[in-house]
Amino acid sequence: MKKVIFVNIPHPVLLESLQTAGYLCEMAPNDSKENIQLRIADYTGLVINSRFFLDAEFLSHATQLKFIARVGAGMESIDTDYAASMRIKCFNSPEGNRNAVGEHALGLLLSVMNHIPRANQQVHSLKWLREANRGVEIKGKTIGIIGYGNMGSAFAKRLAGFEAEVIAYDKYKSSYSDNYVKESDLDDIFERADIISFHVPLTDETKYYFNDAFLARCKKPIWVLNTARGKVLDTSVLVEGLKSGKVLGAGLDVLEYEEISFEAMDMSQLPLPMKELLECENVVLTPHIAGWTIESKYALAQVLAEKILSEFPNGKE
Repeated sequence: MKKVIFVNIPHPVLLESLQTAGYLCEMAPNDSKENIQLRIADYTGLVINSRFFLDAEFLSHATQLKFIARVGAGMESIDTDYAASMRIKCFNSPEGNRNAVGEHALGLLLSVMNHIPRANQQVHSLKWLREANRGVEIKGKTIGIIGYGNMGSAFAKRLAGFEAEVIAYDKYKSSYSDNYVKESDLDDIFERADIISFHVPLTDETKYYFNDAFLARCKKPIWVLNTARGKVLDTSVLVEGLKSGKVLGAGLDVLEYEEISFEAMDMSQLPLPMKELLECENVVLTPHIAGWTIESKYALAQVLAEKILSEFPNGKE
């Protein structure tokens, strides 16, 4: 039987689907990268989230590996070019958590524009401050979406009914205007957007996409949302924008300083921009949970099972 090693534990539907197809599945959620590397040559498949980086050194030992299944959307924790050179197929499953990300982005937007976290804390402290928490409506605003793939399009759908104008820019797509969004360009977003939401993968091209030059080109003060990857946004630029009023507020599910996983952040050694960000009342932060719902846990695994078995349907020798 062909063997698959699970470095992370997804919803059982993935394990069950592979076992039904004849694969022998082994669980190794607590094994170190070094230990797994020593025996990776024995496996046909590898299931991973983002616990460690699959670099060329690791993959060079995976001489029998046919596929890597990433439980999630981002592929930045895998050297996909090297994997391709070894004819290892890489699967991900952005279809599985796009709805969750779209809903969470909307929740962040409503929270930051209406001061919901701050007001909640105040009421819990028996403070009843209405005028200090007067909010701003989404209706009538122009919302610019950067990246119109699974996540960006899901966010646009959730905005339907708010009577806002939704425009989107995607460098690698065209002819995607529909009932939810109008295809646009960056100049139009810079000119008209009141709210800008990022939905791009982390690549060399998108690292610090939101920087001094980006913010300077925005004609209006803006609200900023990021449910993509932390390093898409330069935190120091965001903080300066919040101080100056060029950024009215921000909703961030991801942080520049996460490293590969949020748990790896050293809270005792926070950079100054992060410390300042934590002090901003007009910033709502969540711990990389936008795609982290009960429903998405199942869907992420189900999508991967379908993709794997469509190309590698038989786990028996």
